[in-house]
Amino acid sequence: MSTPLIPATILTGFLGSGKTTLLKRVLSEAHGSRIAVIENEFGEENIDNDILVQERGEQIVQMSNGCICCTIRDDLRATLADLAGRRRSGELMFDRVIIETTGVADPGPVAQTFFMDDEVASQYLLDSVITLVDAVHAPQQLDTRLEAQRQVGFADRIFISKAELADADALAALRQRLTRMNPRAAQRVVHFGEVPLADVLDLRGFNLNARLDIDPDFLKDEEHEHAHDHDHGHDHDCGHDHAPGEACNHPHHHHHDDDVKSFVFRSERAFDPARLEDFLGAIVQVYGPRMLRYKGVLNMHGFERKVVFQGVHQLMGSDLAGAWGPQETRQSKLVFIGIDLPRDIIEQGLVKSLVG
Repeated sequence: MSTPLIPATILTGFLGSGKTTLLKRVLSEAHGSRIAVIENEFGEENIDNDILVQERGEQIVQMSNGCICCTIRDDLRATLADLAGRRRSGELMFDRVIIETTGVADPGPVAQTFFMDDEVASQYLLDSVITLVDAVHAPQQLDTRLEAQRQVGFADRIFISKAELADADALAALRQRLTRMNPRAAQRVVHFGEVPLADVLDLRGFNLNARLDIDPDFLKDEEHEHAHDHDHGHDHDCGHDHAPGEACNHPHHHHHDDDVKSFVFRSERAFDPARLEDFLGAIVQVYGPRMLRYKGVLNMHGFERKVVFQGVHQLMGSDLAGAWGPQETRQSKLVFIGIDLPRDIIEQGLVKSLVG
């Protein structure tokens, strides 16, 4: 019988967004779970030193509530492998890992560590990427810092902090902007880190090559946002030719021209598995570094069940999900989130990968 994988959560967000406040809330909760925390650095902005008790060695710190904390002095891969080794030997006891990144970190390389390294992949399951966004300062940060945009693009869930300090109209505009950048990440306003643990742990939002339960309405917020966009006087005719069944989803002009953008591809025609695999393989070779997250439910020719597909950068995974319902429309829906992705090229390639 194989040993269950250790779930890992990446906690990211720009400087001052409230990562440490949320982390302290999670660690102090009476959840009965022993958590190992990996931090990029220690300092005043991170876990308060008065709740830490130094264990032997510089890297591992035993916290007063039984949690383990360690700084990344070495490569993240080595740190994760070291923790797993100590756990196997009985030296350390923990049930899950939370990685708190620095405020200016790109979470991409952190996430890739869980799939690129065989030793880490055999020990850990990347559960989700949670991004905190400061409602007051986020608009300027998103305007000027690509790291802040990437943190939003990678998120499985977005927590908006300090909303009580923001103007209501500004908060609404920020939420719409975040939805345009990443329509697949659920948003929640949080106050001083008070978040139900069910919204933080065991989300199963970042499983590659794993059986997933996919919400068929996971793009409904994106669709709602487009309905609002049309009220702004945009031309409904996008000027592009589409094959039958392909929706026109070309981006509208917004106040903020973010580098990180999202778009959605839909079709009721089935994909040819071989053609789609060849096309996606070619695309990620060229544009992989700019493809932050991509995910979807696919209608594949020859398959009676849904195919769940998702990826990060050059890493892709797919698996069979549940059967299509008797009254359910067999429609493929894919969302792509990335940095200046060539939307027309990707859409044309997807259309050419369809059957018929």
